[in-house]
This record gives sequence, C-alpha cells and structure tokens, in this order.
Amino acid sequence: MGELRNCPKCGSFYNYTGVREICPKCSQDEEKMYEVVYRFLRKRENRAATVDRIVEATGVEKELLYKWVRKNRLQPALFPNLGYPCDNCGHLTTKGKLCESCTKDLKSNLNKFEAGREFRENIAKNDKATYLSERRKK
Repeated sequence: MGELRNCPKCGSFYNYTGVREICPKCSQDEEKMYEVVYRFLRKRENRAATVDRIVEATGVEKELLYKWVRKNRLQPALFPNLGYPCDNCGHLTTKGKLCESCTKDLKSNLNKFEAGREFRENIAKNDKATYLSERRKK
C-alpha cells in the first residue's frame, strides 16, 4: 500500500509506492525530456557533447541529466563527456559519489591515520615493557 505525498516538482498529491519520487504527470514529462536528450545524443556529431551543450540544445535541467547518468540511463561509456558532480569537490565523475582525485586523497589520509595509530600503539606497548639493567648470574 502506498502513502500520499506531495510531488516535489509540481506540488500535487500522488500515491507514493516506492518507485518514483515524483507524480505520474511529472514522470511522463521527464520521460519526454529523456527522449529529446537521447535523440540529440544519438546523432554522431553530438555524442561528445558536454553537459552544458546538452542543456543549451535541449532545454533540459542539469539536475535531470545528472540523475540519468547516476541511474545509468545515459551511460558515460557511450557519451564520454557526461557525468555528475563529485559530492566533495564538484568535478564531474562517472562512478561512485567521489571523483578519483578525492578518492585518492581520502585513501592517503586514511593510510596516514592508520600509520599514526599503529605508531602510537607501538610506543604505548614499548613504554609498558620492563627493562633490566643487569643480568643475573647463575
């Protein structure tokens, strides 16, 4: 059973079933816009179009393009200049939530943190050790 929600685009009520975040009317409008964009990109000369060029030529919103790329409806393998913004820096990426440079930075920072933690643990372990200054004779 669905729940009653307001459409974030048009404000009308619709029955939310967990499939779409917008009402059926807005969903149909989005589908029409997708067809326009896809027809534009299918032309050989437009396959390498950037997001800004697609927005200019078709009139679709950038956020919709980003949504379609995230959901793999428009695949960056077929259209190489498409992507969506990185959650950290805003550069275009084609997979995940972070671009490759942000991912590298995050990994290097985690490695430094781990090395520092291990170093502190080793120092604490060595401070607890007992050292004898003389050797006992038997």
